[in-house]
Amino acid sequence: MQAVQLQIAEQLKVQPPFADQNALEAEVARRVAFIQQCLQNARLKTLVLGISGGVDSLTAGLLAQRAVEQLRKSTGDESYRFIAVRLPYQVQFDEHEAQACLEFIAPDESHTVNIGPSVQALAAQIKAFEGQHASAVDFVMGNTKARMRMVAQYTIAGARQGLVIGTDHAAEAVMGFFTKFGDGACDLAPLSGLVKNQVRAIARSFGAPQSLVEKVPTADLEDLVPGKPDEASHGVTYAEIDAFLHGEPVREEAFNIIRDTYAKTQHKRELPFAP
Repeated sequence: MQAVQLQIAEQLKVQPPFADQNALEAEVARRVAFIQQCLQNARLKTLVLGISGGVDSLTAGLLAQRAVEQLRKSTGDESYRFIAVRLPYQVQFDEHEAQACLEFIAPDESHTVNIGPSVQALAAQIKAFEGQHASAVDFVMGNTKARMRMVAQYTIAGARQGLVIGTDHAAEAVMGFFTKFGDGACDLAPLSGLVKNQVRAIARSFGAPQSLVEKVPTADLEDLVPGKPDEASHGVTYAEIDAFLHGEPVREEAFNIIRDTYAKTQHKRELPFAP
């Protein structure tokens, strides 16, 4: 079992547990520098990130804001900017937590794009939904919401000549828990290789409120089950996923679920098929 765990962890470039606070701070500095290097390599000065209210986008937003603040200070160029984007579908049930994330990040700019009208207009044109069960349509449209959010972010990035930040990390990557060409599409993914408790630890190191750090993770994409916890979809807990990725003992059932889900979702982590 451990050999399989270590092989998958290597493929996902999972970072080892933080040995201490110094190791955590060094990792934060490395990832902030990575964001800065991505901007400078692209010869661009704007970062764009959707803020959902969860700890992943909170953490990525904190890293992004620090990155541009440091660039402004080191270069004297005030045009470096971070744009945080709210992307609700109509009225988001946990909007107060999303607003709390924005308040704590204190981004240079905050934009809001309600994707509801666009998603509904598209759904109304899809004849393939005819005769489909409501739950099947709801699931498909959940992925459409994720893709529409990324369309909005790239539209803003295009208008402001910026890069789009993604929030994928190892604990989501191993489960394929992202929408292909939706939240799985981005220009840079500064949380890559981290497990969920490391993402939380980084947010905590910035002083983020415990209520946001420990908020129950939810993709919140399905209308029929609003706020459905990620772990309910996974069939395992994030604690078990983290342990799996760090080569620690896990229940046999959890091991099988994670291993099998990783294999089943491999296509999401690959480039499109080509001859």
